[in-house]
Amino acid sequence: MTVLNVVHFVVNCSLVILGWILVAGTFILCGVFLLLHNVVADTCVAMDDWVQHPTAKTAMDDFIPCVDNATAQETLVQSKQVSFQLINLVDTVLANFSNRNFPPQLGPPLNYNQSGPLVPLLCNPFNSDLTVKEQAWKAYVCQVSSSGICTTPGRLTPSLYSQMSSAVNVSYGLYRYGPFLVELEDCTFVRRTFTDINASYCPDLRRYTQWIYVGLVIVSAAVMLSLIFWVIYARERRHRVYTKQFMTGGGGDHNKGPGNI
Repeated sequence: MTVLNVVHFVVNCSLVILGWILVAGTFILCGVFLLLHNVVADTCVAMDDWVQHPTAKTAMDDFIPCVDNATAQETLVQSKQVSFQLINLVDTVLANFSNRNFPPQLGPPLNYNQSGPLVPLLCNPFNSDLTVKEQAWKAYVCQVSSSGICTTPGRLTPSLYSQMSSAVNVSYGLYRYGPFLVELEDCTFVRRTFTDINASYCPDLRRYTQWIYVGLVIVSAAVMLSLIFWVIYARERRHRVYTKQFMTGGGGDHNKGPGNI
């Protein structure tokens, strides 16, 4: 009985220790998810407040500096003007140099033996794709000698074609990405993103994190109550065993009288 009691005591202690470790772990996880729930809720509220009150001073203004709408629109106008001026410059070079037949005695850079069909001019960058025109220009590039004179039919030297292509790429980049950059500048893109996040993800995140930490609280409380009841049960059980042993031993000694010795 002594060995069995020791085994029961060791098992009970081990279960109690493991149970309290489990309770501590679940309470820690509960705290983590409660913190996550509060962070998600506060972040969603801050994003919604920033979107709903663009001119008010909010917590997000310290992290996301934005310019006013007038400045952003001025940036867009300037980008369009730069793009338009680049196209005008390229068309001026084409019309006044590449597509003209200068007398041979003028020499480079006016006359580099350009010949063949005229190079098409660029259209308004806001009405057509400039990359198509850039590819079409390759048919007008001539092969040049070491002195820069065309040795084959064509009106564009490789160097001139490269410079004009670079100008077209810059103009097309301003045309294509200028509005998006302006949206970044005045935070329109950020506000739209925050609105989508607040509408699509915030409600579910708040609800699921709340479910998780509430579930962990319930599990922790259930395990803790189970441990308390188990400790009470083990103590009462051990008490009954000791009482039974005492009663058995005491009863045997009482039956031994003087006449039986």
